[in-house]
Amino acid sequence: MAKSGERRMLFDTRGRRRGVIKVIYASLAILMTAGLLLFGIGGELAGGGGGGLLDSIGLGGGGGGHGGGGTTDASEALEDRAENIERRLQENPNDEALLLALARARFNAGNALTEVDPATGQPNITSEGRAQFEQGIQAWRRYLKQAGADPSPAATLLAAGTFFSLAQTSDTFAEAVANIESAADTQQLVADQRPSVGSFSTLAIYDYFAGDFAAGDRAVKQAQGMASSKSEAKAIKTQLATFRKRGKLFEKQKRQLARAQRGQGREALQDPFGELSGAGG
Repeated sequence: MAKSGERRMLFDTRGRRRGVIKVIYASLAILMTAGLLLFGIGGELAGGGGGGLLDSIGLGGGGGGHGGGGTTDASEALEDRAENIERRLQENPNDEALLLALARARFNAGNALTEVDPATGQPNITSEGRAQFEQGIQAWRRYLKQAGADPSPAATLLAAGTFFSLAQTSDTFAEAVANIESAADTQQLVADQRPSVGSFSTLAIYDYFAGDFAAGDRAVKQAQGMASSKSEAKAIKTQLATFRKRGKLFEKQKRQLARAQRGQGREALQDPFGELSGAGG
């Protein structure tokens, strides 16, 4: 906090922070690119029911998807439902069923407030939608304390995708890293509950961005093991190799940011994205 009491924001581009900001935005751009890639390969890898890539980030055909667009009536109805549940929780704050219902209502309200760019098909999470997601995560964490090792599979899927969405729109690099790590941890629950090509493929992607490449490689092999043919297994490996590469680049940005914060590596920050500049999804 500055002496004047003014909070120094991410958008402060004075001095050294300009280079640091470039790194942060470049790294978050990888996550956004990953979202676009999920759009492209979700249909191919999601075969075999629940746990598909698109479903894992709320883009599938099931309920609560980002693709539904931000309809005001739907979001208001869901917010009203969430507020009603919160009033009921005041009497019994540890009610597992109510906490689950609250998390789902907030997640779905956030999805309803998410807009889709008609030109790119890329989800655009509004500030109102993000606020709903954050409240949903708070309710989710409270719910997990009650549910223990056996949470609702459908809600777990929503939570994993929500963490990933929050990572894409985080205000700081550290926050983005924390959210992607939470997405990976939650997606592991999804894969344990609903093992499928899609759930393991999604887990691999989240693990790669979380920096756990050994776990990501294991998830790729598990996804391949559930493939219906050798050609499908080969396609899974090829497609997920792209995410492994981007995960490595994301790790590189972490190291560059750490050096920048120590007052080193300023020259490396001038063009932090190098080979990914101009790369499409």
